[in-house]
Amino acid sequence: MTTFLIGVAILIVGAALYGRVCERVFEPDDRETPAITLGDGVDYVPMKKWKNGLIELLNIAGTGPILGPIQGILFGPIAFILIPIGCVLGGAMHDYMCGMISIREDGAQMPTLVKKFLGTKVFNVYHVILCFLMLLVGVVFVYTPGDLFVNEIIGQKAVMSNPTVWIVYGAILLYYLAATLFPIDKIIGKIYPIFGAVLLLSAVGVAIGLFTNSYQLQNLSVSNWMGVHPEGLPLIPIFFVTVACGIVSGFHSTQATLIARSVSNEREGRSTFYNMMILEGLIAMIWAAAAMGIYHKGVDGSIVGTVAVVGVVAKDLLGTFGGMIAVLGVIVLPITSGDTALRSLRLMLAEYLNFDQTVKKNRIILSLAIFVPVLAILIFAKSSVKGFNILWRYFAWTNQTIAVFAFAMITVYLMYRNKNYLMSLIPGMFYSFIIFSYILNAKIGFNLGWTISYTVAGVLTILYAVAVVRYGNKLKKKEPELLAHS
Repeated sequence: MTTFLIGVAILIVGAALYGRVCERVFEPDDRETPAITLGDGVDYVPMKKWKNGLIELLNIAGTGPILGPIQGILFGPIAFILIPIGCVLGGAMHDYMCGMISIREDGAQMPTLVKKFLGTKVFNVYHVILCFLMLLVGVVFVYTPGDLFVNEIIGQKAVMSNPTVWIVYGAILLYYLAATLFPIDKIIGKIYPIFGAVLLLSAVGVAIGLFTNSYQLQNLSVSNWMGVHPEGLPLIPIFFVTVACGIVSGFHSTQATLIARSVSNEREGRSTFYNMMILEGLIAMIWAAAAMGIYHKGVDGSIVGTVAVVGVVAKDLLGTFGGMIAVLGVIVLPITSGDTALRSLRLMLAEYLNFDQTVKKNRIILSLAIFVPVLAILIFAKSSVKGFNILWRYFAWTNQTIAVFAFAMITVYLMYRNKNYLMSLIPGMFYSFIIFSYILNAKIGFNLGWTISYTVAGVLTILYAVAVVRYGNKLKKKEPELLAHS
């Protein structure tokens, strides 16, 4: 338990200190935000500070901070240290800067920001990967909450032949369609406070249960500090891909820029973007601890590292009724990320195609075009025994790859403003090494040995850093009036 408590302290104290550093670097002021100057009643809609923060939390906290830690804690108590450090220095800074840059750039979404600060060639690659990620997020966040609801709430098997599964999937997709089509304050802005209450009750209940049930949590030691995964998987890069959303997630950049259009004052950015990521990190810590505790108590080996652990932990800690509330909280997480993922995809495609979204007909056409491939991928994932595993691996890697692009964009932006760009360049380099070494070794990638994967990844990481810095310097000379606002 000591290592867990130290990790929580690192998360809270680190956030208080480094969050202030990020704020001083960006320098928010009292200028009018796009929510005010460009208000359109659909996407540019000023909302209250607490509501923006809650929506941001629910947007970014999908199944990642639950399933990731449940699998990541298999590496041992080192997870309790890596999650808070990575969240403070990487994830929260990433989310804050993306959201604030979007506010300064008239609420531009990530593809527009990447194109502006990294160039058209990088944008073309980024846009394809990002659209693929958004589709995968939409599918994953129908699949996981749907199966969890069928298994844990209804008590049936979530197999393809069960019609109940497809009824639940259909209900989630219909909600996603409504959230994608209607103005942000009409659906998302009204239903999220209810979802938020369930989420917080779930997290608080599990956290209290850790202490009242005296879960045994392993502490960090000389023998386990580099990870002790039962399958012998290396800590780097596997851990950082597995525990994606609790540390750094590229998907978050798309959600921060979405909420940037609803922020009424730049000074709200730290609480809306940075602190909400810290809260997600805390959720990840709680579920990592809960998973470690239940593993030590002994469970069926076939459920270790799977979504089924959620139900086992919830019922063991909180009983039948409390456990059901906790499970509902976990179901809420992916649903409140899937809806805004597809909404973000609509906005990004609209910007790319210059397709006016204030026209209702245009929103319907684009939304339907998005939902057809989502349904197709969902059917594939459900029809194949290994379908979801393949889907999750591509989702996890693509998610971290998008973060590398975001770190590069932030770096160039900070260079342009003569700010401390190392705060984004260094985590960008670290995650470059993670995504390169992972895909070079993985069976879904190039299937190379670890030695050559690490070597090539190291070279590619250096090239990434050199390319970003050189482009930043070049852009400063070539485009002296690049920024929309000073």
